Amino acid sequence: MYTRITQSGPRRYLQLVEGYRDAAGKAKQRVVASLGRVDQLEAADLEPLIHGLQRAVGRPESMPQAPVFETARSYGDVWTLHQLWQALGLGEALRRALRSSRRQFDAEALIRAMVFNRLVEPSSKLGLLEWLQERVQLPAVELSDVHHEQLLRAMDALEEHNEAVECAVAKQLRPLLDQDLSVIFYDVTTVRIHGTGQCAGDLRRHGLSKDTGGIDRQVALGVVQSAEGLPIAHEVFEGNVAETTTLAPMIERLLKRFRVKQVVIVADRGLLSIDNIDGLEALGRAQGLQVDYILAVPGRRYAEFTELIAEHHPGLVATVSDPDADVIGETRWQNRRLVIAHNATRAAEQSQARREAVETLDALGQHLAERLNDQDAGKPVRGRRATDRGAYKRFHQAVLEKRLSHIVKADLGSSQFSYWVDEAAWQAAERLDGKLLLVTSLQDLSAEAVVARYRSLADIERGFRVLKSEIAIAPVYHRLPPRIRAHALICFLALVLYRILRTRLTAAGSEHSPERALRILRQIQQHRVKAGSREYSGLSRLTPEHRQLFKEIGIALPQ
Repeated sequence: MYTRITQSGPRRYLQLVEGYRDAAGKAKQRVVASLGRVDQLEAADLEPLIHGLQRAVGRPESMPQAPVFETARSYGDVWTLHQLWQALGLGEALRRALRSSRRQFDAEALIRAMVFNRLVEPSSKLGLLEWLQERVQLPAVELSDVHHEQLLRAMDALEEHNEAVECAVAKQLRPLLDQDLSVIFYDVTTVRIHGTGQCAGDLRRHGLSKDTGGIDRQVALGVVQSAEGLPIAHEVFEGNVAETTTLAPMIERLLKRFRVKQVVIVADRGLLSIDNIDGLEALGRAQGLQVDYILAVPGRRYAEFTELIAEHHPGLVATVSDPDADVIGETRWQNRRLVIAHNATRAAEQSQARREAVETLDALGQHLAERLNDQDAGKPVRGRRATDRGAYKRFHQAVLEKRLSHIVKADLGSSQFSYWVDEAAWQAAERLDGKLLLVTSLQDLSAEAVVARYRSLADIERGFRVLKSEIAIAPVYHRLPPRIRAHALICFLALVLYRILRTRLTAAGSEHSPERALRILRQIQQHRVKAGSREYSGLSRLTPEHRQLFKEIGIALPQ
């Protein structure tokens, strides 16, 4: 049945027509009703008929007024994170660990919201409330009426059950790891923190910040990562802790959560010390397993290896065919295996930078000396009167800024300003350019494989960059140690989701980074529309790019 407009002379009529087939099966039409002349019909004449037909088929009535768009909240990005969260089993694991009959709110849902916020729109707890109430719709939960105190209580619950939560997370991560967990990467970074007061067990300490290079109030964060690039453990330390003291406690905690047969620890330059090496070997004997290591020698200790490098330097340089390739040799140091890698391109860059810095200092020294000579000869000079002591001070400060006091030296004991360049020290420094020194206990791995394994450590450093940029772990505004640790755990869980998302995109050959993928999926919104007495909700239309991303990540389309 349908409507039809027919013409009769100058007049046009609106008719209700039914289509049917006669006994012979031939298609025919007949007029059921004539609704009147089109030029005489008003909207009000047809509204009752339209409403009646809609009621007859169970459809909503026509809208008596224009629709009002109540909300439009981002949904696609948090849907993606929610699906990954559930696929990893983190939701159920946290619910079991945080189960309590006294709590009147869903702690797991609040922790999940805080984790997602770090990846989507990192903000303070008050900013997170605004995000939940105005800009996002989390799947499978309604958190628009959450208040600030509940967020803090959820963080307290997270820290109160810290061991249970971390064990539950470790259990969910085990299927994603090498069964023997034979290689792990470890590094420590600093996290800036606000606040001036003190509290019991305070973790905030003033120390050398890796972000600013100056002294800041901070905490230290150690992260363990698997060879597959997945974060598996973390620990928060006092802000002035020595990096070399953090490795053994971190490994002990790791061994409690994962079954391992052999551990190869790959760590950065700040973690090499004889005490660290002895401690790792003793830890392995105590645990009844083989604990091996690849530790980089920090640049400040390269002077201890000058003679060893001098012996190998000619051979390393002579065999260079590709300047971007590493030339690798090895020797012994304190009865341990020392692998030396030389990169000609990097060496040339470092030598050129040092040469330019020495030339700059030499030019400054010449200028200061000429000014003093002109002044002594009675020639007019601009500015205040110069002194030898002032020249020493200015020159020495410039040398310190360039970090070349071992090469460019001022004679502070002389009554007249003078300096010289130590050519032997300069040549020794150039022999160290482009060198990477690795101390390792691995005997059955080639020197080339040792270097390649260490190069993989750059991946965990990228993880730290993600923590400090996309996840925005710093600055921290919490004061109490439990809240600081809870904040670190929330950011650690966000890093786990980020790495899983990155792994899936990479495996699918996607051109998108996790940040860009989430930004594109954020375009998928949940809309709420009010039309008269009725309310409607639904998702915006998915584009082919959205569908391709969901396919690459390996999750279902949002609903």
